[in-house]
Amino acid sequence: MTHLVRAGGLAAALALLAAPVLASPYSTINAAAAATPITVHKLRHNIAMLEGSGGNITALTGPDGTLLVDTGIAVSKDKIQAALVGLDPGPLKLAILTHWHWDHADGDGWVRAAGADIIAEKNAVARLRQTIRVVEWEHTFAPIPAPDLPNRIITGETTLHRDGEIIRIRPYKPGHTDGDLSVYFTQADVLSVGDTFWNGMYPFIDYVGGGSIDGAIRAANVNIAMATAHTVIVPGHGPLGDRASQTAFRDMLVAIRGKVAALKAQGKTLAQVQAAKPTAAYDDKWGRSIIGGDLFTALVYRGV
Repeated sequence: MTHLVRAGGLAAALALLAAPVLASPYSTINAAAAATPITVHKLRHNIAMLEGSGGNITALTGPDGTLLVDTGIAVSKDKIQAALVGLDPGPLKLAILTHWHWDHADGDGWVRAAGADIIAEKNAVARLRQTIRVVEWEHTFAPIPAPDLPNRIITGETTLHRDGEIIRIRPYKPGHTDGDLSVYFTQADVLSVGDTFWNGMYPFIDYVGGGSIDGAIRAANVNIAMATAHTVIVPGHGPLGDRASQTAFRDMLVAIRGKVAALKAQGKTLAQVQAAKPTAAYDDKWGRSIIGGDLFTALVYRGV
């Protein structure tokens, strides 16, 4: 069983690719997914984390069929399928989306084509039906085709029973988007939280998608409250985490929010706040991937 692992796979690739000479973050992330192998981290019971296709993917395997939390980037389809067969040759039956972003949901098409159902929160499904321009990613996302959309929509807490697990699905309402949800495998004590936790990285906050810095902090607090010292937390990005690393992430969000809010309250422009380097004490640990200190400052500034 893997508990805490060093940053690797796609996270390491993004750190290497984060140079400003690249065309766009969207292209960078897709290129990293195309070039990165899928690394399988076996957790507890019959649960594993798949790393290397955009966001981290959680897989539960067994006689009831394979269940995924998130579907990754479509370019990784063959590698993901091979990794899943290596865990269990049984059919893919169900996926649960933690939110609408393409690096977690771009694989929905092949998952639905395989005959699997997809569960998502109603706001996430609404986003998948829209044309959305995300300025920070320098990309406009088109609506996904109707046959690829999640076909099981939830609005509140939902419980599933599969392969000896009691699985609790809980919307955050909202978090870093307005359609975030967590998936807790209660018997294994494994908690998948999507992009409400970027382990060792500054997170993206999707204001267009209904998120905010305050929502991100609230979601982090929810995760901390759900976890114990023994819980394995699967973050949206970065290595496997636990309650301590989730708490460190929350503390970073709170501290930087406070610094940026204080500077903005003095009437400083975004450029002036960025020049003051409110993330300086955190950049060495948190700012070495796709989102650097200046971009994260801009994301926080927008919400305070």
